[in-house]
Amino acid sequence: MTDRDNAEQSFTEEEEELITDDAVIQQAGRMDSDAGEYNADQIQVLEGLEAVRKRPGMYIGTTTAQGLHHLVWEIVDNGIDEALAGFATHISVTIEKDNSITVIDDGRGIPVDIQTKTGKPALETVFTILHAGGKFGGGGYKVSGGLHGVGASVVNALSTNLDVKVVREGKVYYMDFATGRVKTPMTVLSESAPIERGTIVHFKPDPDIFQETTVFSYKTLLTRVRELAFLNKGLRISITDKRPEEPVSESFCYQGGIKEYVSYLDEGKETLFPEPVYVEGEEKDIVVEVALQYTTDIKENLRTFTNNINTYEGGTHETGFKSALTRVINDYAHKSGQLKDGAESLTGEDVREGMTAIVSIKHPDPQFEGQTKTKLGNSDARQATDRTFSETFSRFMMENPSVAKRIVEKGILAQKVRLSAKRAREMTRKQSGLEIGNLPGKLADNTSKDPEISELFIVEGDSAGGSAKQGRNRLTQAILPIRGKILNVGKASLDRVLANEEIRSLFTAMGSGFGNDFDVTKANYHKVIIMTDADVDGAHIRTLLLTLFYRYMRPLVDAGYIYIAQPPLYGVSLGNNKELHYIDSDEELEDYLVQLPSNAKPKVQRYKGLGEMDYDQLADTTMDPAHRRLLRVDPADAQEADAVIDMLMGGDVPPRRQFIEDNAVFVEDLDI
Repeated sequence: MTDRDNAEQSFTEEEEELITDDAVIQQAGRMDSDAGEYNADQIQVLEGLEAVRKRPGMYIGTTTAQGLHHLVWEIVDNGIDEALAGFATHISVTIEKDNSITVIDDGRGIPVDIQTKTGKPALETVFTILHAGGKFGGGGYKVSGGLHGVGASVVNALSTNLDVKVVREGKVYYMDFATGRVKTPMTVLSESAPIERGTIVHFKPDPDIFQETTVFSYKTLLTRVRELAFLNKGLRISITDKRPEEPVSESFCYQGGIKEYVSYLDEGKETLFPEPVYVEGEEKDIVVEVALQYTTDIKENLRTFTNNINTYEGGTHETGFKSALTRVINDYAHKSGQLKDGAESLTGEDVREGMTAIVSIKHPDPQFEGQTKTKLGNSDARQATDRTFSETFSRFMMENPSVAKRIVEKGILAQKVRLSAKRAREMTRKQSGLEIGNLPGKLADNTSKDPEISELFIVEGDSAGGSAKQGRNRLTQAILPIRGKILNVGKASLDRVLANEEIRSLFTAMGSGFGNDFDVTKANYHKVIIMTDADVDGAHIRTLLLTLFYRYMRPLVDAGYIYIAQPPLYGVSLGNNKELHYIDSDEELEDYLVQLPSNAKPKVQRYKGLGEMDYDQLADTTMDPAHRRLLRVDPADAQEADAVIDMLMGGDVPPRRQFIEDNAVFVEDLDI
C-alpha cells in the first residue's frame, strides 16, 4: 500500500471507464422567426462534444449544484465498475484547493492502444466521442453502472480543463483537454510508473456551464462515497478536502456491505432483532442482495440500488422486494394463527412500518430512465428479487419464530392504526380545501384561485395572525394562524396526527391530501411560508412544521414550495426620525450602533414576537415581495435531511443529546 499512497500524493484521483463511440450528434435547428422559412439552412449539425455543451441538461440532468456533483459520480462510477469487474480495490476522491476534482483508482487503466473504428488511441476516444465503450458488448464488463458511454466525454465537455494519467504495463500515459477538445495528444509521461496500474482523472468544471455554483460540497461527496463503500463490500474509498487550512480526509471500507449499511441507518434506534437479515442470491446472472431490520419506529426507510446507482424512484427490483415481503409475512401470520381465518391480510404499508431495508442488485443489462438513472425498468429484475428474497426470508421466519412473531405483531398494530387513520382521513376529506365554505375557521383566504400566485402564510399566534391579515395583499396572500407548538409528527402515529386540530386545518387549507395520498398538483398554494418569531420558540415551531411537511407532504418540499420568512429582530430609529432601520441579530445591532455618530440618539426596539410589530412593519419587512427575504427549503441531500429530522424530532434521546452537546453555543459573562 505504500506505493499506492505515494501515487496519491504525486498525482490526484479518479478512474474513467466509459469509452465512447464516434458519433456525430445532429440537432435540428429552429425555424427562423424573421424569415418564416424552414429549410436546410436552419439545420444545425453539432459535432463531437458541442451537443453536450449546448444542452448539458440532457446528459447530467441539471446545471445546478446537483449536476455539478453528478460530474464526480460519472468518473467515480467508472472506477466502481472496475471494482465490480474484480480489478480495483481502492478509489480516492480529492477536492483540490482550486475546487477542481481528482479521482484515482487502481483498476486496469483505460486502454491506450489504437481503437480501430476511430483510428485514435482508446484513451482519446473515451474522453472526446460519445456513445461507445467497453460496456456495450459485455466483454469488458459483466456488470456496470456507467452504461451509456457518455460519462467521461461529458465530464470533459463540461470542464474548462481535464487531464488524465493512465498507468499500464509500467508506463504512465498522459493527455489533457480544454472544454472537450484535445490540448495535448497522448504521450508517454514516464517509462517507470510509481504504481502498478490505475487511472488518474483531474478536472475543473466550467463556470460558464455551472453558473449557479462551481463549489463542491464535501458533505455531499462524503455521503455518496460512504454509500458506495457500503454497497461494495471490501472496496476502500477515500475522500479528501484540501480547501480548509487543515485538510480533512476520511476512508471507508465495509466487509459487511449493505448489512452494515442498515445497522448504520438504524444507529441509536431500538431494533426488533440483534442484527439485520441478509439475503444474497443469483438468478439468470442477476445478483440480488437485501439487508433488512425492523425498529420500534413507525417510519419506513427503503433504499434501492442497481449496479451501485441509487434508484431513488424505485423500479422493478423494488416492486419484487415489496411483493415478496408482504406475501411472506402474511403467509406466516396466517399459518401461525396470528391472523385468524377470514381476517384481513396485512398490506404492504402495514408490513413496512418501522422497516429499514437496502435492496441492491447487479444486473448485466439494466434499463434505466435516462442518463441520470433514477428508475429501473427490467422485468426480470422483479422476478429475480422476488424469488431470491422470498425463499431466504421465509426460511428466516420459520427458523426464528420469536422474531417472526414480533414482526407480525408490529404489522398488525400498524394495520389497526391505519384503519383508524382511514376513518379520520375520510372525515378530513369531507372538508375539502377546494370548497370555500369548509375552509378552516381561522384561515383568511386570498381571493385569487390561481395556485401559482397564491401564498399561504403560516403564522405563529393569533396576535401576529391579526397583524398579518391587516398587512397582506388580499389577492395573493392567505393567512393561517396556529397556536403555539404543533404536535411532533416525528414520533406520533398517524391517528394522533389526524386528531390534531392545527394539523387538520393545514391539510384542509392545502387541499392536496397527505401521506401516501398527497397530490402536489392539487395544492391550493405554490408558496407556503412559515412565519414564526425570531427566537428559540419560533425556531422550534418552525422545525415542527418542517417535520410535518417532510413526513406527510414531502412533494411540496421537493417542488420548492416551502419557504421560511426572515423577520428582523430589532428596529432602530434615530432621534425624532420615525423611519426604522431593521436588524437581524445581536451582532449586527452592535456593529450598527458602533458606527453611529456620537451625537446620535438611537431608539432600539426588540421584537420579541411578530405580534409586537405594527401591521405595516410586518408587511414591509416580511410579507411585501419587494422587500421581504425568504429562504426556500431545498433538501439537496434528502438522505442527510431525513437523518437530521430523525435525530432532532424522533423518539431517540441519546443522539439528540449528543448533537446538542456538540453544537451548543455557550455565552459567558453576558453583560445586560
